[in-house]
This record gives sequence, structure tokens and C-alpha cells, in this order.
Amino acid sequence: MLRNIPANLSPELVRILMEMGHGDEILLADANFPGHHLHPRTVRADGLMIPDLLRSILTLMPLDRYSDYQVALMETVGDDPRPPVWDVYEQIWTEAEASAGPVTARTIERMAFYEHTPSVYAVVLTGETALYGNLILKKGVL
Repeated sequence: MLRNIPANLSPELVRILMEMGHGDEILLADANFPGHHLHPRTVRADGLMIPDLLRSILTLMPLDRYSDYQVALMETVGDDPRPPVWDVYEQIWTEAEASAGPVTARTIERMAFYEHTPSVYAVVLTGETALYGNLILKKGVL
């Protein structure tokens, strides 16, 4: 055991966060996301919800302030409303990054999001069941 490492971050996930460089992205995917199909570096975090995982990851990883966005979400389709989970995510990243300033989020059209997935450093498949729960984080520097 180590101090100050959130208990819900597996050794494999901590290793991935350590390996990532500035500008690399990690996708926190909901339970329905085809991660294994789209990316060879897919980590399972079954039973963990994205808000809890997001809070833990942001205790270790800064977001990229040299990019025009720090987080990306899968755009809703048609008349689907803004997912309530996005407000939860926004509250978490706002608190975690308060000293660095506002976080800029972008949305990526659904099919383009899937096409973007192979370019991220890793995919973390969670137990999240919220619709449009997928979230990409862009790693910054200390």
C-alpha cells in the first residue's frame, strides 16, 4: 500500500496515469462502451462509477492548460437532453482544478467520438450506467 493513492485506483490504472505524457488523453467509458473493440489498452474498472473515478484521478493528474479543451464528452443525439451526469462531472473538475482556473469542455459527435477512441492513451471501462457518461481527460503538466 502507498499513502495518498485513492483506493479505487488499481495499480494498472496508476501505472497508465504515470506513463501518460502531456497532451495524452484517457477515456473514462460507461458500461456500454465498446472499449475492447476500439482500443488495445483497455482497463476494467467494473463496479466503479465515473464520478468517483474522476474525483480520484484528478487528485493525481492535472488537466492540460495548453490545449483549447481539457475534457471532452460524447455529444447527445437528436433531441436527447443534456445528461444530468455532466453537471456532476463539471462540479468535480471545477473543484479539482479550482487553482488552475476554468475547465473547457468540448463535445464530440457520437460516431466521431468512437473514431477518436483509438487515439487516446487508454480506455477505462467502468460500471457507469448514465447515458452519455463517457468522458475524455487530457493530461497536463505539473
